[in-house]
Amino acid sequence: MQEKYVPAEVESAAQQHWREIDAYRTEERSDKPKFFCVSMLPYPSGKLHMGHVRNYTINDVMYRYLRMNGHNVLMPMGWDAFGMPAENAAIANNVPPAKWTYDNIAYMKKQMQAMGLAIDWSREIATCSPDYYKWNQWLFLKMLEKGIAYKKTGTVNWDPVDQTVLANEQVIEGRGWRSGALVEKREIPMYYLRITDYADALLDDLEGLEWPERVKVMQQNWIGKSFGVNFGFPYEIDGEQRQLRVFTTRADTLLGVTFCAIAAEHPLATRLARDRPELQPFIDECKSGSVAEADMATAEKKGMATGFFVRHPLTGAPVEVWIGNYVLMGYGEGAVMGVPAHDERDFAFARCYGLPITQVVDVDGQTFSTERWQEWYADKTQGRLVNSGKYDGLAFAAAVDAIVADLAASHLGEKQTTWRLRDWGVSRQRYWGTPIPIIHCAQCGDVPVPEDQLPVILPEDLVPDGSGNPLAKSAAFVDTTCPKCGAAAKRETDTMDTFVDSSWYFSRYTCPDAATMVDARTDHWMPMDQYIGGIEHAILHLLYSRFWTKVMRDLGLVGFGEPAKRLLTQGMVLNDTFYREDASGKKTWFNPLDVTVTHDDKGRPVGATSVGDGQPVVLGGVEKMSKSKNNGVDPQSLIDSHGADTSRLFTMFAAPPEQQLEWSGTGVEGASRFLRRLWAFAHAERETIVSAPDFATVDPSALDDAQKALRREVHAVLKQADFDYQRIQYNTVVSAAMKMLKAIEAARDAVLAGPHGPAVLRESVGILLRALYPVVPHVTHALWEALGYAVGLGGLLDAPWPQVDAAALEMAEVELVLQVNGKARGTLKVAKAASRETIEAAALAHEMFARFGNGQAPKKIIVVPGRLVNIVA
Repeated sequence: MQEKYVPAEVESAAQQHWREIDAYRTEERSDKPKFFCVSMLPYPSGKLHMGHVRNYTINDVMYRYLRMNGHNVLMPMGWDAFGMPAENAAIANNVPPAKWTYDNIAYMKKQMQAMGLAIDWSREIATCSPDYYKWNQWLFLKMLEKGIAYKKTGTVNWDPVDQTVLANEQVIEGRGWRSGALVEKREIPMYYLRITDYADALLDDLEGLEWPERVKVMQQNWIGKSFGVNFGFPYEIDGEQRQLRVFTTRADTLLGVTFCAIAAEHPLATRLARDRPELQPFIDECKSGSVAEADMATAEKKGMATGFFVRHPLTGAPVEVWIGNYVLMGYGEGAVMGVPAHDERDFAFARCYGLPITQVVDVDGQTFSTERWQEWYADKTQGRLVNSGKYDGLAFAAAVDAIVADLAASHLGEKQTTWRLRDWGVSRQRYWGTPIPIIHCAQCGDVPVPEDQLPVILPEDLVPDGSGNPLAKSAAFVDTTCPKCGAAAKRETDTMDTFVDSSWYFSRYTCPDAATMVDARTDHWMPMDQYIGGIEHAILHLLYSRFWTKVMRDLGLVGFGEPAKRLLTQGMVLNDTFYREDASGKKTWFNPLDVTVTHDDKGRPVGATSVGDGQPVVLGGVEKMSKSKNNGVDPQSLIDSHGADTSRLFTMFAAPPEQQLEWSGTGVEGASRFLRRLWAFAHAERETIVSAPDFATVDPSALDDAQKALRREVHAVLKQADFDYQRIQYNTVVSAAMKMLKAIEAARDAVLAGPHGPAVLRESVGILLRALYPVVPHVTHALWEALGYAVGLGGLLDAPWPQVDAAALEMAEVELVLQVNGKARGTLKVAKAASRETIEAAALAHEMFARFGNGQAPKKIIVVPGRLVNIVA
């Protein structure tokens, strides 16, 4: 054992040993209970970031602790390898996305291996591999057969210059990210999956999941089950009687309607523009910009009156129709009723265009104003109807029932349950994704690719240039023959949404070599016992994976309906930010490593300068590590400078896993010092520990007080650490290990003074190494072997978790607080089994009673067992 701790040498040797014995390969054949722990697979962006390091270390600590506790644990890894970033990189570097992706995978895999992660690499998958995406295609065709997948027209962002469809994030202030052209909305045929058929199950099954409550609430809100009324505003056009259908959850406010708003794509808008050509420019403007609901919610609300009126369904009064840019055709039926007095969006719209605002709900003690919005206007729990004719005075539920009855009597409306959730559009007009297995034939229409012709291989040599989908320009890919009639035909050039790839990868981990999509091994391992990932995936990824799992179950592929029993959403990693701002307002961000910070006498930062030029930079506060703010820390440079174990120790110690972690260079140095201290102590005591007998050969009753005290401290800390491992509070696990080392160091001389000291020291250090091992496996592996603890081929890897010795926690003596007349005056040591009489006698004989009792005879002695004794004189 060398004297100094050299992380690179220690970690290289440990990893080499684990590779040689194939330490992390997991087999299904085991009499141990299974545990399947999965971190969300990364996108191969090129380098790991500290968020990855934290996520995977949490998973790794869990793996090692559970393995030591007798579980058969599986921790696999893969790559979410399709998607737009690869295309953007390909455009920028003029290389195929495949080359960029595979190069990044190779580099990031090396980084993961350098972290010492207990990954079973024999189960590695990449979603861009035909062996994987073949099953995306296969299940899509099965869903097509069952009617779960279908084709319909959908609205997309269209760049008229690049002649391509843009994702929402590629639309910047209404213009294409690359061309700068004004983006248009276009209707094109696309494939959808009927996730709405599973809305009730997706909502109801949340109840049985051990997931963070906020994640459940986010999913509930996204699914958005609403109870309301679907009704129509009658109108006549071209000699026909029609209805403008809307849905509302506030039918009680129907008498407050002062306008209706329709989407620019609504058929009525198209029809009205024929008579009023001046509407067309506004309709065209509305059709530009993003089609994302979130973007529409925050965009400036614009509208244009059509001069056309529908009739109020209860009063028959004319209600003017407006075209609104905030109304989406894909949500509901593309029309909304405008109740500005009781809907904040409608209120802002009415104020902008001078439309009437009619109060129809009143709340006692509140004053209504048309000048500014107040939250109580929308309150349906306390209000009563006003200005509503025969409905005046009714509360919400009674008002809805009465209004719905009248609408139903006129055949204009009925109660309806609706969902915010919309069917999942899986078509993407991009190259780097799973090809949709459909062939277009002039005679036969859309023809599914036969199963024996799957997978439809995505060519990997194409280089996108940003102008359209390169698949559509590749005759080798597009030109084919119809499977039905044999005539010349064309392949579908749309690819699948990349959320498809990540919706079932965890099931493929269980059987990556299966000749079918999944096999019996999937039901052995799934559902995941623990899933770990960022809160940013709380809605779409988790919702789609839950839906995909239920479809697989309903098709008879698996026997479970939820992918993960437990979910942990780790907190973000934060770091300081620094910048300079030029005259135009543009900010240049400086990495914290390139900045010198000055502090006041209380350690608070008060200024900063650039290392490069010595000039001041602005302290921008603490924010999430990101490329845009240039405040990231390169994990590889940290591993190179301090070692993987230091990185692991700091990220686990700095904060509980589910909370944000604020990066600290001094914290990293502190973690490194602790490991060096551990190594130095082990080196100094190596001969004593190696030659010491196993503690099992020692009679515990023969130990002296110092030895018993150390065992009591070590086993008490072990008990707490074990509890903290189970509740995934790894920050307190690390503090427990630090406390344990401190206790061992402090007691060393006194413990070794007795005849059984070496055995006690050997036991204590052995417990420390095992308690710390899941967090820092390399250094503990090396010390375990160097100190002669090696057990079996795997060494510490296969050592059992240490058990708390309940007898060691028992104390022969207890220390009581001694009070005189209610004031603490010292402490009193007595035998744990001492009688009340013995305790009273010892208290009266104590020097503190003689000093503070004022020579008075005690009137009363109060004994609180195990805590205190109070002499009242």
